[in-house]
Amino acid sequence: MSQASHRWALLSVSDKSGLVPLGQALAQAGFGLLSTGGTARALEDAGLAVTAVSTLTGFPEIMGGRVKTLHPRIHGGILGRRESDTETMDEHGIERIDVVVVNLYPFAETVARPDCTFDEAIENIDIGGPAMLRAAAKNHRDVCVLCNPDDYPALIESLPALPDERQRRELASQAFAHTCAYDGQISQWLSAQDAESDLPPRLNLALDAVQPLRYGENPHQAAGVYRVRGANPTGLANCRPLQGKPLSYNNLLDADAAWSGVSSLGDTPACVIVKHTNPCGAAQGSSVAEAYDKALACDPTSAFGGIIAVNREVDEELAERLTQQFMEVLIAPAVSQEASKRLARKPNVRVLTPGSAAPQPLELRAIDGGWLVQQADDWHSLPDLEVVTERPPTEAELDDLRFAWAAVRMVRSNAIVYAKDRATVGIGAGQMSRVDSARFAALKAEAAGLSLDGAVMASDAFFPFADSIEAAAEHGIRAVIQPGGSKRDGEVIEACDKHGIAMVLTGRRHFRH
Repeated sequence: MSQASHRWALLSVSDKSGLVPLGQALAQAGFGLLSTGGTARALEDAGLAVTAVSTLTGFPEIMGGRVKTLHPRIHGGILGRRESDTETMDEHGIERIDVVVVNLYPFAETVARPDCTFDEAIENIDIGGPAMLRAAAKNHRDVCVLCNPDDYPALIESLPALPDERQRRELASQAFAHTCAYDGQISQWLSAQDAESDLPPRLNLALDAVQPLRYGENPHQAAGVYRVRGANPTGLANCRPLQGKPLSYNNLLDADAAWSGVSSLGDTPACVIVKHTNPCGAAQGSSVAEAYDKALACDPTSAFGGIIAVNREVDEELAERLTQQFMEVLIAPAVSQEASKRLARKPNVRVLTPGSAAPQPLELRAIDGGWLVQQADDWHSLPDLEVVTERPPTEAELDDLRFAWAAVRMVRSNAIVYAKDRATVGIGAGQMSRVDSARFAALKAEAAGLSLDGAVMASDAFFPFADSIEAAAEHGIRAVIQPGGSKRDGEVIEACDKHGIAMVLTGRRHFRH
């Protein structure tokens, strides 16, 4: 039989989305449908004629289905070059397979289940599927390969011909990316089974571009947003502006700081205003409009041209306030229709609605020659607080201390936050000494016309000396929250007692470099 007597389409998919319409279109275009297992049954149930792979190979599926497509008549039909391998294909009775539609066993989903056993995970390692995808992608000059149901409509539209070579090359690239990510999932999971560290011994990143950005940190640097291949398109990275200019790298860095920060402030209406990844104001209120007013009051000068994030729908009242402020980006779970009309007065402002936060479990940074990897900081749980001073905090002070602790975790180290009535009234960020951060935060409060009398203070790490307490006492600070753990904790506690300041320890620091 001449290899040209049939045009076969091989279909073997775990994700059955769009399978039947694709099979119908291929059959109508004159392709014979070649398949196995559940894919074959789904096509047959739709009334389509399907040829079993074992019929074409003359060899049955064996070893519980582990071996079925690993055969020369399958891989020869995929890999055979139509210009130079025709004679060999005819000699061995190998027929052309011009379309390969394969997606793989759901390994990541399987191992994510709490009840997944080791043996079950191993059985969900696909062998034949990646081999077919790689073969078809290699021979994309003659073969069309698809691994994503989103690409089925383009193939259907091109039939009875195949997509052009440029399109087939793009599909081949996607297929190699699919198998690369799949192998990475397996390698990472397998290496972690006997690992002694909380971090995976092997970390495999497979990323797809989501959108290009205007530029990077500076206009001469190209930049873009990427997401993990196969992940649900959620969170800030996958959010398109409702209005405004295209986003830059810095816009999204600041937006991430603001959005993760406001998401850490709990369910109470809250607002965070960020400039250069540091908050210049954060507050909770009875409404998002009130929270915004309190956050803005902390440092209205720095808030100019900043990033504003709220954890509630933007209503008309807040939108009216925002139109009076120059800002780069607004982030909220949603925006009402009335608010959208008012925000349209500021056509350059980017408005993002991520819906809900989608934090990553690991954080990566490039350094010379490699990468730093760490677990993401836990921003959503408050440790048990230990009162270490003669005077315990009042309930009102305790509320402000909890808020201040959430706020200080947003600030670059060394970080000091003064707070009152669940709003920041002074922020000291990124100073080389902690006492300088305390002094700078007091200066910012003075510049904004805010009193520190009766406020609380939060520090992201322990006080190495009592000088920060002395500086705080001069401004009327009444309570302090900090991790503790300094050799001079005793001196720090003694200074608090001398000034009647209540202090609680968290036992956990939150450096943010």
